[in-house]
Amino acid sequence: MSPEARASESRAASARRAGASGAPSTRASAVSPGAIVQVAASPPTTGAPPGAVPPLRFGYGTNGLADLRLDDALALLADLGYDGVGLTLDHMHLDPLAPGLAARTRRVAHRLDELGLGVTIETGARYVLDPRRKHGPSLLDPDPDDRGRRAHLLVRAVRIAADLGAHAVHCFSGVVPEGTDPDTAWKRLTETLTPVLDAAASAGIPLAIEPEPGHLLATLADFHHLRIALGDPEPLGLTLDIGHCQCLEPLSPADCVRAAAPWLRHVQIEDMRRGVHEHLPFGDGEIDFPPVLAALAATGYQGLTVVELPRHSHAGPHFAAHSLPFLRHAERTTANASPASAPALRQAAPPHGAPSTTHEGSSTG
Repeated sequence: MSPEARASESRAASARRAGASGAPSTRASAVSPGAIVQVAASPPTTGAPPGAVPPLRFGYGTNGLADLRLDDALALLADLGYDGVGLTLDHMHLDPLAPGLAARTRRVAHRLDELGLGVTIETGARYVLDPRRKHGPSLLDPDPDDRGRRAHLLVRAVRIAADLGAHAVHCFSGVVPEGTDPDTAWKRLTETLTPVLDAAASAGIPLAIEPEPGHLLATLADFHHLRIALGDPEPLGLTLDIGHCQCLEPLSPADCVRAAAPWLRHVQIEDMRRGVHEHLPFGDGEIDFPPVLAALAATGYQGLTVVELPRHSHAGPHFAAHSLPFLRHAERTTANASPASAPALRQAAPPHGAPSTTHEGSSTG
């Protein structure tokens, strides 16, 4: 490819990534937790005919490709036809704490542009801050200095996201420490997130917090509790994990999508079973995917929908190769799924908290 053609391709890729923010532009001020929200689709931004629903944009998480160098992982996803990548900042993939971060980030940005890949920044690395505590320290730790370390990492993630043109930064609350009452835990969460939200506002990057089974913020209702406690700040959005909806929420996954639509900034997707927090390859769980994808498309969501299989990293290339055809096939069948006319399914909710015989603790396993 000539330098002129490569430059043109890079500019086009940058435009595609910059134009693919995650959420509908209409902002709702309040909604009852668990309510089904109907949101008008945003105008298509992909050149689709007027009235047509643009295709969803699928990505794959690098935490499911941990045995690959980052450049190899990005090239693989581009070759397979993915639209983007969920990039977990970790020691093997754009280490956020190692020297030379600015230069390394520039190289990744250039590579993403070359390959035409969008990106979401994910912050669920298991041991990036503490080699002894999985996902430690958290935003809920008793030690304020430890909470500050997690907040500092998230602020750094926001800056990296801005440099990469990412459409969101993902995070989660953490597990309530032993001996900490819920009111204290919520107070720590709101206080520790405040500087992160300030950084997100300055950078113009949404902070998308994920309801995580077993965490303080475990459900959509918990997200609304946080949102209201913080005064509904503009940068605060939602990461919706479709498997977690199947695992824990009273609504079906498709209804969760509709309920979450006004705040939706990032989506993770995998199969899962009711009451068991275990991320499964597509077809190994209980989720009916065509209605879920139809609901996502109907909301106008155009951020990335990222496959989340961190415990299958040993065979990551295999699962990456098989996941995208599954999702595209499910997307093609959504014409036969009518989410607007389907009855709302309310599932029997497991006890709040960790509903799992295989407690993963977070979407990163």
